[in-house]
Amino acid sequence: MRVWEIILGILQATIPALIVFLTVYFLFKEFLKNQRQIFLIQDRKEARSEVIPLRMQAYERLALFCERIKVPNLVLRLEASSVAAADMRMAILITIQQEFEHNLSQQVYVSKDLWKVIEFARNNTIAFVNATFENTPEEASAADFRFALFNNLERMGEQPMDTALLAIKKEIGNPIIRINYTVVLKWYS
Repeated sequence: MRVWEIILGILQATIPALIVFLTVYFLFKEFLKNQRQIFLIQDRKEARSEVIPLRMQAYERLALFCERIKVPNLVLRLEASSVAAADMRMAILITIQQEFEHNLSQQVYVSKDLWKVIEFARNNTIAFVNATFENTPEEASAADFRFALFNNLERMGEQPMDTALLAIKKEIGNPIIRINYTVVLKWYS
């Protein structure tokens, strides 16, 4: 009987200690879990506060890119006195490519779909310049080529860069509601 009394005494001492230990263990585990969640929320908040200005700057730079490679703006920026149409065309294409390369890193901060629209608009602007050049006489001057570009723009109506600017504005305005890029991309095709 003595053995049972000893075992019972040990159990009376260890069971309450075990209950206290398990209670503290689970409370501490829950506390650490909550602290981790608070840390993650604060970390995300800090990351957002750093990324949002970079995204806005990217939107601004892409909007400026779209404005700079609109055909009327390109034509007015480039010198055309006593230059052949072929030289003017090459200067326009080089300027478009340089502007694009200068803003290439901005794709990191915008959606994949918006970047596709911007690339499409750039490619359509290049195609427009090339198509206008092909319909210009070989001996045409830069002034003749300019005139042809402006006439074709008038007939075209909305430029590809206008649609790209609209896509930028929509993505900035409400990042949850996205423009239907598949419709825009089909429109360009």
